[in-house]
Amino acid sequence: MMNAETQFHVLAVDDSIIDRKLIERLLKTSSYQVTAVDSGIKALKYLGLLDDDNTSTDTNSHEVEVNLIITDYCMPEMTGYDLLRKIKGSTSLRDIPVVIMSSENVPARINSCLEQGAEEFFLKPVRQSDVNKLKPRLLRGKHEDLLGNVEGINKRKSVVECVSQDRTRARYNDLEL
Repeated sequence: MMNAETQFHVLAVDDSIIDRKLIERLLKTSSYQVTAVDSGIKALKYLGLLDDDNTSTDTNSHEVEVNLIITDYCMPEMTGYDLLRKIKGSTSLRDIPVVIMSSENVPARINSCLEQGAEEFFLKPVRQSDVNKLKPRLLRGKHEDLLGNVEGINKRKSVVECVSQDRTRARYNDLEL
């Protein structure tokens, strides 16, 4: 049984209702608390970062703790990459892991996201095995915080290790939610 101390809160951001419902279901199946929004702007508003510059509005930060943000890359108005940059540019939220999702397997895009601080890059449709990778990272992050933010433990994989031909999946068309 998951207690409140170990239940993680995930902010899921995707403009597609099908993709948003899928990721929400996968996360809830893994006992995550999920807040889902349909745009990067709404995510920034939820996080208390809705302003025109890259500075944090620490006094307006949302009272609910968010442990992870998972966002689509391609969205109107603000891409997942732009959302990632805003979060990593915030003094109060930069340590929250951000996972980017995309249906396009573009190594340059994946590498750019990882270089800007994305924790992981998932190809859509996201699967349960992808979601299962998140909890050990979140638990490790919580453990690192307790140890005083130990350096060197959280090494990122190179893009070659993260992307392989067998990870390219066809988009789903007839998924019923």
